[in-house]
Amino acid sequence: MRRAPIGFLAYRAATAALSPALPIFLRRRAARGKENPVRVNERLGLGLPPRPQGPLLWVHGASVGECIAALPLIEALLKDERRTVLVTSGTVSSAEIMQQRLPPRALHQFVPVDTPSATRRFLDHWRPQVGLFVDSDMWPNLILGARARGMTLALVNARMSARSFRGWRWARATAAALLSAFDVCLAQDDEIAARFRLLGARDVRVTGSLKADAPPLPADAQQLETLCQAIAGRPVLLAAQTHPGEDETILPAHDVLRQTVPDLLTILVPRHVGRGPELAMLCGTRPVRRRALGELPCDATAVYVADTMGELGLFYRLASFAFIGGSLVRHGGQNPLEPARLGCAVLAGPHTFNFASAYEAIFGAQGLGLVHSSSEIASIARRLLGDPSEARKLGERAAESAASLGGAVDKTLAAVEHLLAGHA
Repeated sequence: MRRAPIGFLAYRAATAALSPALPIFLRRRAARGKENPVRVNERLGLGLPPRPQGPLLWVHGASVGECIAALPLIEALLKDERRTVLVTSGTVSSAEIMQQRLPPRALHQFVPVDTPSATRRFLDHWRPQVGLFVDSDMWPNLILGARARGMTLALVNARMSARSFRGWRWARATAAALLSAFDVCLAQDDEIAARFRLLGARDVRVTGSLKADAPPLPADAQQLETLCQAIAGRPVLLAAQTHPGEDETILPAHDVLRQTVPDLLTILVPRHVGRGPELAMLCGTRPVRRRALGELPCDATAVYVADTMGELGLFYRLASFAFIGGSLVRHGGQNPLEPARLGCAVLAGPHTFNFASAYEAIFGAQGLGLVHSSSEIASIARRLLGDPSEARKLGERAAESAASLGGAVDKTLAAVEHLLAGHA
């Protein structure tokens, strides 16, 4: 590992100085629902459960998307019955979903706040043989502390946007020190791999996206049947994982469509469920119901706000096509493989750099999908709602395209098992 640059030394000193204030900071976050108050000590590396006996593999993902993407890899690693997998993440929502979906011999902990003391306690307690960091959630104290202990590290499903790359180029020494701590960097595509190489990562390989191999999103059969009965065959415009500024484009498209499709039901699934009250207000005089309040759509409902966690699988099964959010604003687009895998055709705005290869493949297979405005959304939606057979064909093409992008789990597993061979 390279000698720590001045930028990291300054960061380490600053985080050490802030450590005494962390308990107050975390309590305030817990009061706002940003932390689990029962498990807040995990963020300080305190009150940790006993370490399991035998080999312990550590997988870290920032939030829900990264953790779900890692599930097939976790399951593959656990085929060796001697192993336990520790999964860390930083959000309450990811913790809730992991507690539901992690297989036996896998456990979840909140990642420690990136201070020297919290990360030291975490690493000293768990002593994992290998650490796998998913995507791009990299904390300097945690990573360099793990490396200093001789831990084998891999950056898997590695992603770096053009914007992040430009920022890191101003801190090349710090980037090189951080990235060179990883024994291998498994990038999602060639363009991303080139960025990591230029910033000092070693042994960079292209393995594809783990999200292309993720299992289909689950759905409760009874809840699906209940929703189908409530919707009663009405045409559906689904806007999933929307961000602020996008619903203001979807709702005018809804109004245009209602002129020719008077029984249209628009379903808004916000990326952050706390936006439910905001979206209900945004609907104005449009009759609206909210799922978080236990409400179902009725005949008079124009807009149904699905402001609950972990139910995207329900809504992708209800609609033949969906607008995917984070793409009309400069967020970079949410995961299009989730709807495509369920045979739901994909529409999205121009800002899709988070999943550029996936969007390109899906749009190419569908022959359409890119939208810029309310009028374009309304135009494509009117066409697909008027021709259900075409919508089904586009959904089938999207599903075939999503399947063709698979294979990342096997490639990633092969690289990780090679690293693990040194700990046999």
